[in-house]
Amino acid sequence: MAMQERIDLGVAKPHDIAAASLLYLNGVHVSFDGFRAINNLSLWLAPGEMRAIIGPNGAGKTTMMDIITGKTRPDEGDVLFDNGSIDLTTKDEAAIASLGIGRKFQKPTVFEEHTAWDNVLLALKMKRTVLANLVWRSNSADSDRIEEILKTIGLSQYGKRQAGSLSHGQKQWLEIGMLIAQDPKLLLVDEPVAGMTDAETMTTADLLREIAQSHTVVVVEHDMEFVRRLGVKVTCLHEGSVLAEGSLDDVSNNERVIEVYLGR
Repeated sequence: MAMQERIDLGVAKPHDIAAASLLYLNGVHVSFDGFRAINNLSLWLAPGEMRAIIGPNGAGKTTMMDIITGKTRPDEGDVLFDNGSIDLTTKDEAAIASLGIGRKFQKPTVFEEHTAWDNVLLALKMKRTVLANLVWRSNSADSDRIEEILKTIGLSQYGKRQAGSLSHGQKQWLEIGMLIAQDPKLLLVDEPVAGMTDAETMTTADLLREIAQSHTVVVVEHDMEFVRRLGVKVTCLHEGSVLAEGSLDDVSNNERVIEVYLGR
C-alpha cells in the first residue's frame, strides 16, 4: 500500500504530508496576462506511485508540468520535492532535471540520425563535464544498462536501427527509454499514446506499469481506455484546480467531471 493511502488527510498537517511525498503541491497559483491558468492547485504523490492526470483542454495540465520542471514559476504556493526537502520554485530547469525529474513531451524527440542504441547511450546518467566527455570510454556496465533498457522498452532487436526509421510508437518507447537512462526519481509523461495504434497503446500501458515498479510516474492522457489499463489513481483537473480524484470509475461517475469533460 502506498504511503499516501496510510495517511489520514483529515488530521495530517501539511508538513507531515509533504514529508511523506515525493512531490507536493499546495495552494499553487499561476496567472498569465490576467488569466488564472492554475488556481489553488494542491496534490501530492507518494514515492513509487503512478498517477494519471486527465481533464479538458485548458485545464492546466501542461502548466502544472511546466511548474514542476521549472519552466514556469508559480505566483504563490508550495512546490516541494523529495519528502519536502527541496523547494522547486527556487531552482531553474537544469537544476531540477539534475535532481531527478524527467519529462517526456507529447511529440517524441529522439536523435533520428543515430541508432536506438546510441540514443540511449547519449541519455545515460553520467558526468557531463567537458573533461569527462573527452576521456569517456565505453564499458561493460554501460553496455549492460543499455541492453537492459532496450529490452524493457521492447526494442532489443532494433538497437542498431536508425531512430528515424522507427515507427511513431517505437520512437515514443525509445524516448521513454532515454528518460529511464537518466535514472530519474520522477517521470512526467505527456500523452504518450497520441497517434498510436490500439496494440501500441496497450503495450505502452504495460511498459509504464513496469517502469512504475521502480519510479514515481505522472501520466497526462486523454485516452480513457489507456488510463483504465494503467489501473492507477486518477486526478481530474479543471480550470487549474483539482475537480475530482479517485479510481477511474469514481472519477468517471462524478457529475461535474461528466459535465465539463467526459460528456454523456
